[in-house]
Amino acid sequence: LGFSMLKKLLAHPLVLHANLDDPSTIGLQKQVLNSKPFLKQLYQEWYQLLATEFSSDQQVLEIGAGPGFLKEHLHNSIRSEILPVPDSDLVLDARHLPLKDNSLDGIVMTNVLHHVQDCSAFFNEATRAVRPSGKLVMIEPWNNPWARLIYNHLHHEPFLPEADDWELAAGGPLSAANGALPWIILVRDRERFAEQHPEWHLHTLTPLMPFAYILSGGLSQRSLLPGSTYPFVRWLEKKIGEKHWGMFVKICLTRRFIT
Repeated sequence: LGFSMLKKLLAHPLVLHANLDDPSTIGLQKQVLNSKPFLKQLYQEWYQLLATEFSSDQQVLEIGAGPGFLKEHLHNSIRSEILPVPDSDLVLDARHLPLKDNSLDGIVMTNVLHHVQDCSAFFNEATRAVRPSGKLVMIEPWNNPWARLIYNHLHHEPFLPEADDWELAAGGPLSAANGALPWIILVRDRERFAEQHPEWHLHTLTPLMPFAYILSGGLSQRSLLPGSTYPFVRWLEKKIGEKHWGMFVKICLTRRFIT
């Protein structure tokens, strides 16, 4: 079977013909997430990783909350989306945050940075809105030979490590993407990032999950394993080593105080 045929066979019927830029698609994705125990445990782990960076009383903005449930882990967090969807506290564009200066202890995002049309504009806004010593914590796609193979052949979003710019071509708010953007900005163009955004210190990059997300089917494909196998898969991934094979990465940036 070719990769395109495999993608078609694995496509989840709920979102098979869904338009990513239609707000109702987020509701469909929520149904997919809740129907897949393996994927639900994966999201639980992601949110626990994000939540450990903050205390329960801190003011944290979640950008691109989508079908997720971060509020179960950070009860004081503010849910936001770029589209008007139920359960969101704010509708906003990451390039223009409708928040006061120094009003946040942090920003968290799950698979969002690589959809931001102009990442420099977002980092400028994050600098303005997050207090010194605050954090920007993300789960994003990562770049290595294994990840490139999967993203280029089994994923619907573009993955372009060779892209010259940090800006995306014109497109819909959720369909426009370059999955390689986090790696481009923080590894390939690290010196440029440090020069343009000196207020942000790259604290940690932690690669994650070489296989778990593929096996979960994500939000667009059928799950390949039952939820009961999730602990074993995660044990196996850690045994093999996530550093060189992880398809995702946890990114933690800390806000410096610069006068």
